Amino acid sequence: MATDFDLIVIGAGPGGYVAAIRAAQHGLKVACIEKRGTLGGTCLNVGCIPSKALLHGSHFFEEAGSGHLAKFGVKIAGVELDLAALLAEKDKAVKELTDGVAFLFKKNKVEWIKGEARFVDAKSITVGDRTLTAKDFIIATGSEPTSLPGVTPDGEVIVTSTEALTLGAVPGHLVVIGGGYIGLEMGSVWRRLGSKVTVVEYAPRIVPAMDVEVGNAFAKVLKKQGMVIHTDTKVTGVARKGTGAVVTVEPVAGGAATEIEADVVLLSTGRRPNTDGLNIEATGLVLEQGRVPINHDFSTSVAGIWAIGDVVEGPMLAHKAEDEGVAAADNIAGLNGHVNRDVIPAVVYTDPEVATVGRTEEELKAAGIQYKVGKFPFAANSRAKTNRDTEGFVKVLADAVSDRILGVHIIGPMAGTMIAEAALAMEFGASSEDLALTCHAHPTHPEALKEAAMAVTGKPIHM
Repeated sequence: MATDFDLIVIGAGPGGYVAAIRAAQHGLKVACIEKRGTLGGTCLNVGCIPSKALLHGSHFFEEAGSGHLAKFGVKIAGVELDLAALLAEKDKAVKELTDGVAFLFKKNKVEWIKGEARFVDAKSITVGDRTLTAKDFIIATGSEPTSLPGVTPDGEVIVTSTEALTLGAVPGHLVVIGGGYIGLEMGSVWRRLGSKVTVVEYAPRIVPAMDVEVGNAFAKVLKKQGMVIHTDTKVTGVARKGTGAVVTVEPVAGGAATEIEADVVLLSTGRRPNTDGLNIEATGLVLEQGRVPINHDFSTSVAGIWAIGDVVEGPMLAHKAEDEGVAAADNIAGLNGHVNRDVIPAVVYTDPEVATVGRTEEELKAAGIQYKVGKFPFAANSRAKTNRDTEGFVKVLADAVSDRILGVHIIGPMAGTMIAEAALAMEFGASSEDLALTCHAHPTHPEALKEAAMAVTGKPIHM
């Protein structure tokens, strides 16, 4: 039966727009449906990109005002913050990138259909007053912030990560509920710009899934920078009070409640798959805890329905969604798309950055896998030493028998960039010896990764 399109992608975030472009490159007739007024999804519009613009700008502000540059002969007096200019530069970067995706759609002849999609059955959807049919559909609708029971964001004082990107003034006191990636990054932005920042985390540690040794070092650094961090602490209430709010907390283990007064409260307690309104049940699919259950190739139990990104299992990361989008489009085109879920890096873009890929020590212990550890501090790395930016270390975990690299964890300068080398090594099944014997340019930060690999056998050169 003839259809309007070969493929319709629902959602134009990093996974969706990449899948649409890839499928079009394979010669398929493709449409992409997006309810937002611009392409790029949460990541480009109100997530990864604007937050990094603010992190970059706030880093410059702190560097200029802290006196850190004076040791290099750069003396600056009277540093002032122009918040409006910083926010405008952030918006400019977002527009350039979202416009870029729109250009790529035109270049690859992907039809952008604006509106909300709703399934009629497994072969058709409605968008406004249009009914569209396709041979295949990819659900790529992403995720949205979750809130605490009984706490409703108002967008002014009690905010989500979206509103935290556009605050009109630097809060005197910002309370961040949730010590994950997003909360710590946004907390870092506003701390650098002058806010007192308090982080409240229910778990025993911030970023609970992180390698414990790295996570503990991370918390120590953030506290040294001035963040107040309360772990093992639950929030029992958030209420407006005048122009601010009061956050009521108590120990998870039980104990007396206390109140924290805040000018702004950032709810950063996680995200959930965004599947409301899609009428997925009309296709015959049954969600599992809000997620779309998939097979290894991103197909579902219903022929012609595929799913990727935050609506399926795995970490909610833009680059994971992108790779899944490419793989799903390849599979639909009759090729062999695959994503190695054991090698998906993750980065916290604070200062210092924290980057990880593969398994943590705790995961290896729980699995009963024998392993070796190699560590190397940035304090012994010549480039970091020269830059006077020596916080942190590199940690390499390798199989005790085969020496195959099982995980790499980095806290320090350039961690987010360096983790790519570790991911590449793991993708090709490299051993720590392979990494140790690979020539690295000198003086560079990645030499610390080489030395950590050398340390797996107890033979680093510069430590």
